[in-house]
Amino acid sequence: MIAPADLIDRLGALVGAAQVLTDADDLPAYRADGRGPAGGVPLAVVRPASADEVSALMRLSAQSGVRIVVQGGRTGLAGAGLASEGDGDLIVNLDRLSRHIAIDPVNRTATVDAGVRLSALNAAAAEHGLFFPIDLGADPSIGGMIAANTGGARLLRYGDVRANLMAIDMVRADEHGTILSLGAPLWKNNTGLDLKQMLVGSGGSTGIVTRATVALQPRPALQMTALVALRDPTAALTLLLALEAGFGTLLSAFEGMSAPAMAAALSHVPGLRAPFADLPPYAVLLELTAGAAFDADLLEERLAVILEPLMDGTDAPVVDVAVDHRDGLWAIRHAIPEGLRASGTVVACDISLRRGDVMRFRADMAARLAVEAPTLQPHDFGHIGDGGLHYNLVWPQAVGPADAAMVERARTLIFDCVVREYGGSFSAEHGVGPRNMAHYLRFVPPDVRRLAGSVQHLMAPVSLGRIDFGRTE
Repeated sequence: MIAPADLIDRLGALVGAAQVLTDADDLPAYRADGRGPAGGVPLAVVRPASADEVSALMRLSAQSGVRIVVQGGRTGLAGAGLASEGDGDLIVNLDRLSRHIAIDPVNRTATVDAGVRLSALNAAAAEHGLFFPIDLGADPSIGGMIAANTGGARLLRYGDVRANLMAIDMVRADEHGTILSLGAPLWKNNTGLDLKQMLVGSGGSTGIVTRATVALQPRPALQMTALVALRDPTAALTLLLALEAGFGTLLSAFEGMSAPAMAAALSHVPGLRAPFADLPPYAVLLELTAGAAFDADLLEERLAVILEPLMDGTDAPVVDVAVDHRDGLWAIRHAIPEGLRASGTVVACDISLRRGDVMRFRADMAARLAVEAPTLQPHDFGHIGDGGLHYNLVWPQAVGPADAAMVERARTLIFDCVVREYGGSFSAEHGVGPRNMAHYLRFVPPDVRRLAGSVQHLMAPVSLGRIDFGRTE
């Protein structure tokens, strides 16, 4: 074993002393992610600037026995990029690994360092009329997006990161810090096991991504959004099927918002404009995007034709529609998380179900929570076009501090119902970090966990990250 002081000196020799942070004043930013401050105090935060430096750090970790926790843009919500309490983890932060952005406009690909932010990638791609179609409210690093397999609001049309990943360069967690290239910038490549996918959704536990090639899409020349107010939330499925039949892949997003979620955004986030005089019980934000060959007026006319039978009669399921050709309606959807935080203590549940079960689950769970956790108020919203639902609850500020026992009872009730009764997922897109590990152990069968642990150990024989997929207790 290497003494801590000697280890710090050796780290400085590898990446430069200025890039090894140990001072208490420097560490708070690296102990927080998208959920806020939560991580333990690391032994140090190391900021490499190349794959060779990452490899050298991995070799030193193998020699010293100190566990590396890889950290990207610190926007994750599962805690996978934060140090654990009391274990003296070494955080390897990839912010400086962000100099390389190469756009191939003919192949429609981008090859970027792992620390490149989504906004920087899209700014470079925009110069060629392209974009990386994973739409998120945050601005994560590309490496972090791979580790979390992010989806976002436009998964309905473009898929998640896994579906848009072509190649990676990685550093293995072994005693040599082996550097490997997996995949290629090819749209078709069927040459054996697709090993790069072993790093997707791994939470940084199977290897360290240092560079990636991702698929790009043409930037839509035409975008139209509409907020459809529903009398009854169950009409959302009828609306979704009608839109898919009428527009096909022109339908790029289908986002559901409950009245409490919209009210929280409109009440607490400045600059938003209410689209309706009275908020409906439920609303769907839909987005249509198309190329220059399409006409905005024709899209709007076609939408009116599809909505007309749903608005006919005094009890029609659609009660109003607001149309926008800019981002005003999206602003309401993106403001919901901030609005919920301002309303009280948020209990976040990122779940997914079969599309046809979403509305049935909402009604079922609201009735159960009214009995089991009456103080917690559902403020749900999310990507219901792909079955994703942020079934978030709010403990109102006016009530005082949240009751921890009631919160835990509610979360357990929600996840048990989702997984065991509806066959859904307790983590639709946030991943399995430390914050979800207890639920992973409850819901993933032991034989599956053992197999996952074997794959993880094969990929990373030296301890890497905070997730152990092979845990049996």
